Amino acid sequence: MNPPAFAQLGLHVIAKPIGPICNLACKYCFYLEKESLYPADESWRMPQETLETYLRQYVEAQPAEAREIDFAYQGGEPTLMGLDFFRRAVRLHAACAPAGVRVRNSLQTNGIRLDDAWCEFLKEHDFLVGLSIDGPADLHNQFRVDRGGAGTHAEVMRALKLLQKHGVDFNALVCVHRRNGDHPQRVYRFFRDHGVAFLQFIPIVEPRAGVRAAESAPPAGAAPGETVSQRSVLPEQYGRFLVSVFEEWVHRDVGTVFVRDFDQAMASWLGVGASLCVYAETCGRAVAIEHNGDLYSCDHYVLPEYKLGNIHETPIRQLANSARQEQFGRAKSESLPEFCRRCQVRFACNGGCPKDRFLHAPGGESGLNYLCQGLKIFFEHIDPCMQFMAGEVRAERPAAGIMRRLRAQEQHARQAAAAAGRPIERNDPCPCGSGKKFKSCCMRR
Repeated sequence: MNPPAFAQLGLHVIAKPIGPICNLACKYCFYLEKESLYPADESWRMPQETLETYLRQYVEAQPAEAREIDFAYQGGEPTLMGLDFFRRAVRLHAACAPAGVRVRNSLQTNGIRLDDAWCEFLKEHDFLVGLSIDGPADLHNQFRVDRGGAGTHAEVMRALKLLQKHGVDFNALVCVHRRNGDHPQRVYRFFRDHGVAFLQFIPIVEPRAGVRAAESAPPAGAAPGETVSQRSVLPEQYGRFLVSVFEEWVHRDVGTVFVRDFDQAMASWLGVGASLCVYAETCGRAVAIEHNGDLYSCDHYVLPEYKLGNIHETPIRQLANSARQEQFGRAKSESLPEFCRRCQVRFACNGGCPKDRFLHAPGGESGLNYLCQGLKIFFEHIDPCMQFMAGEVRAERPAAGIMRRLRAQEQHARQAAAAAGRPIERNDPCPCGSGKKFKSCCMRR
């Protein structure tokens, strides 16, 4: 079966109604610098005319068979637009959407401006909120600071509790950096113990000046840590972080806590394929619109060379479905190094996000993802559990059955150890029958 034509794929537009303007100064924020793309006296608030044009064209650009449209707002900090802007927006959402099409709303925020009125509005209009928070206070406050350099954890936790109080659906958006990357279980348990059921982990990767996939690659043989900032998570560190969180989750929280990376992996093991652009084979169907109507290929590529045009001059449908944008999306697959094409976990990784492909592969070929080593560690580790859970889902049984199976394996390991009459050594085959060494299997559990 041939894949759908590019224009027939679902289109997602991320709206930046106040551009990069924010009330915080998070040290790793990649979007604050976008202020330099526009004149110093720029009016950053999206005008009513631009909002109306964007919403109408966005709906018109959806495939005919689309039954759901997600109106997504990010920043900067979108709540700086004020509640009245969003009240107008949701009225327009309802007016624009065709009959029979479900409207969804989403908002990404640092939470600082949220209060009861905001939360009542978000609940009433069924917004899904992405709340940026990096874990316990000492880890969060390392980089998520206000314009005076003070930590923001207490204010974000106040917002988290308000969202819970009003029953607003939300995800915790957790940036994984050099500081919290060494504390995976502490980070994960912090959210679980505070009743957060949906988590998204976002690796911080900041290439050093002059190191960017679109321009150049560092010399072959350069250590990954030499190519990025001191804030950036290291590849193996990120892999170990995901593995450690997965081990905690797969033993006790399957079906009650949902981690985006694990959900996407499950889709890959089921053969459906990941829907998240980072792990999908191609990309290009998530574009970003700035406050003035400028449309860019991706919100990680808000750069002059990736500006597709302005919606006041050319409709979104034409810009987003252009040959130029299609080539942008296809390049994710077409530019993969041969090293990646031969990799056994390519089906789950697909080379990761192109913005992070600035290393050389072992053979010297450019375009290897900075996080490759960590992603490979993660996907290879979860393979046995993912195979079992995928089998359960295909048999129309809950994936949570993995927890019962793991408990049985651990019990068997304990019984085998007792029967052997001696302690199992770290490098012995694990008695649970997994084929792994004991230290890499039931010992860690």
